[in-house]
Amino acid sequence: MSEMNEEQIDLEALKKDPQFQENLKLLEKEMKEQRSIAKAYQLLDAKLLMEADQDEINEIFTFIVNEAFDRLAAMLEAGEKFDMSDPEQWATARAIYEHGIQRYSENDLKGAREIFLVLYYLITEEELREAMMIHSAAVAAGHDFDSFIENLADVKSINPNDATAFFITSFAQPRDILLQMFAKEVKEGEALLAKMEDASKNEQPSNE
Repeated sequence: MSEMNEEQIDLEALKKDPQFQENLKLLEKEMKEQRSIAKAYQLLDAKLLMEADQDEINEIFTFIVNEAFDRLAAMLEAGEKFDMSDPEQWATARAIYEHGIQRYSENDLKGAREIFLVLYYLITEEELREAMMIHSAAVAAGHDFDSFIENLADVKSINPNDATAFFITSFAQPRDILLQMFAKEVKEGEALLAKMEDASKNEQPSNE
């Protein structure tokens, strides 16, 4: 009980600490000037800790999603891939993934599947890449979000100290077995990606 009270006192002290509040304002300023998703997540974590007004939280969420999808469009047009060692690109991939998970949880299966496929296409890190294909294949195979979490994902093994912990990469079975089990859906996903890639090329203006 005493430990909880100390934590509450520390939190209340932070809320009233002018230096801490000034640091938050500086972080928000840098986030907007640099269009930084990584800094937006830092600010979001602090605002959630401080139990900030919901409008403030929503504003940061909106910034993250809008900036991430602007970057996604630019990357697809330029034919670039994510460099997951770059904190800013990692934060961008995280934002897109979390949006995909949100769509999945809201039963927007088509939207979720497309987002997971695009992440599979743009991520070069093998473990994450395979995990995105499993997400997409699970959607295509008819698993709703609850079924995915309860029967396929291994959320208990997530290490909060792992940088990739925001992505579900551990499953109830080895990834290679799941990819074989979903072979039909994987093939369909790769075909869908090929169509999306062709459509994207056709939409680009000719240089001639």
